[in-house]
Amino acid sequence: MKKIIIAPFLFLIKIYQVAISPLTPATCRYQPTCSHYTKEALEKHGFFKGGKLALKRIFSCHPWGGSGYDPVPEKLDKK
Repeated sequence: MKKIIIAPFLFLIKIYQVAISPLTPATCRYQPTCSHYTKEALEKHGFFKGGKLALKRIFSCHPWGGSGYDPVPEKLDKK
C-alpha cells in the first residue's frame, strides 16, 4: 500500500532529476541533494513521515540554512 501512495511522487522526482535538474545550476547545499533525500525519505519512511522530513529539508535549503552531509535518518523499529 505504501508503494502505491508514494509512486506518483517518486515519478515526479524522477522527472525533475532527468528533465529539469540538468538544465539548472547545481545549488543544493546538502549531500545527498534535496531530490535524492526526498526520494529516499519517502521510500524509507512512507508518505507522511517521509514527506515531513522532505519538506523540512527543502525549506532549510537556502543561503541562511544548513549545508553539508545530511542523510535520511534510519527508521526506528517499534517493539
